[in-house]
Amino acid sequence: MDHVGPLLLALLLAVAGLAALAQVLRVPYPIPLVVGGLGLGFLPGMPSVDLDPDLVLLLFLPPLLYSAAFFSSLRELRANVGPISLLSIGLVVLTTAGVAAAAHFAIGLPWPVAFVLGAVVSPTDAVAPAAIVRRLGVPRRIVTVIEGENLTNDWTALVVYRFAVAAVVTGAFSLPRAGLEFVLTGLGGLAIGLLVGWLVAHVRRRLDDPPTEMAVSLLTAYAAYIPAEELGASGVIAAVTVGVFLGWRAPRLVSSPSTRLQLYSVWEMLQFLLNAVLFVLVGLQLPGILEALDGASAGELLAEAGIVSGVVVALRIVWVFAAMYSPGGAQDCLCGGEGRPPRAHVAIVAWSGMRGAVALAAALAIPLTVAGGDPFPSRELVIFLAFATIVVTLVLQGLTLPLLIRLLGVEDDGREDQEEVTARLTAADAAVERVDALAGESWTYDETIERVRAMFEYRRRRFAARAEGDGHEPYEHRSAQYTRLMQETLAAQRAALLDLRNEGRIGDEVMRRVERDLDLEESRLGA
Repeated sequence: MDHVGPLLLALLLAVAGLAALAQVLRVPYPIPLVVGGLGLGFLPGMPSVDLDPDLVLLLFLPPLLYSAAFFSSLRELRANVGPISLLSIGLVVLTTAGVAAAAHFAIGLPWPVAFVLGAVVSPTDAVAPAAIVRRLGVPRRIVTVIEGENLTNDWTALVVYRFAVAAVVTGAFSLPRAGLEFVLTGLGGLAIGLLVGWLVAHVRRRLDDPPTEMAVSLLTAYAAYIPAEELGASGVIAAVTVGVFLGWRAPRLVSSPSTRLQLYSVWEMLQFLLNAVLFVLVGLQLPGILEALDGASAGELLAEAGIVSGVVVALRIVWVFAAMYSPGGAQDCLCGGEGRPPRAHVAIVAWSGMRGAVALAAALAIPLTVAGGDPFPSRELVIFLAFATIVVTLVLQGLTLPLLIRLLGVEDDGREDQEEVTARLTAADAAVERVDALAGESWTYDETIERVRAMFEYRRRRFAARAEGDGHEPYEHRSAQYTRLMQETLAAQRAALLDLRNEGRIGDEVMRRVERDLDLEESRLGA
């Protein structure tokens, strides 16, 4: 307990410093966080960090899955359910079997223990791969496939893991029972997620208080995950389902613009913070893992880690290319059904297999003993190999993925930009129609009507020109001038507010209220 304060301070400082370093180095932030955690773990005087794996899964996984699902696209996920299933189910099973074979024949692990290792390293991280490719400007279809895989493959992996561990502990395994449980846990998680989503939607429709709505939003992930796990269903599927359901319904559930802005900001911050703390904690585990392997040959451990990591990476490459080019396979997800997908797009999906905290938590959750009271065979080695696979895939693939994308010349296809132009043009049309409909109302003045109509007419012409792809340069030039002018005036207003506060002519509350309005006004610039 005496170490909690210094450890918490060190953890927060590490998160802030390493995240800033990632920005400076222009590398995905999970990499310096894990590497920094490794370094922290070996600092003299740093207390050991013993993670409760059940607590890791319970505390971190539900909100991370929920937020990723909430901000995903139901339309895109539905359109790509085939390829996502091939990756989140087929690839997980293949990786489990392939790693098990390699661990048995090359490392000498007993078959049941080898399958435990395979199940542990089979799922990709819940957030990191999609977060990395999203910031690199690749086509939306690629992001959707990777994101969908990340959201659902934990379900497959944890079911396989549960039966593999049971086979070691009890010496018994039933394939039909495993298959049945896989289906039932998935359906149960889906049903619970939909039920919780329906209940939360009814509650949130009756709320009109931003803090309360944010509290309900934060609790929703746990409200789906925990009951699902307690009832023997998949908490992963429940959290993802409720996230997708409420994300689709969000425009009708959140009526207050202020609440919507606060919710998005809070979730963005929370998602980053949870990820950052989790990756640093992953790095901090290495000293304890190595201590448990005291006496093992370093060269032998590195060779075994290389074998497992190599098999994980190689199997993904083989499976993704085979699935994408197989008849009736996953090719529609990357080329819209227009023949074979570009090899560059397939290569990016194949190289986006970073492992993360779920793999480590599953490894740490392996029981200490089997049914007869004997130690679980090779438990420490399995944990080390899982940790090594996480580090290798995160660092190797995370660092080289941006380079691969540049070498392949893959760029955003501009589809989202086109959809945004369509959305803004449609919104401007609706605004003009509404202004015209209100022109004869007793509470409107002709001057006000004309001024508002002129604003939306200009916006409509601007986005119509962008949609046609011709003649929009003058509009963009004028908009850039307007943005710069408004930024100058907003800066002047903030300076004047600060002077008033410093002179004691207004209080801090008034200054914050006006400053918030100025911030909201500036956030709209460029729209």
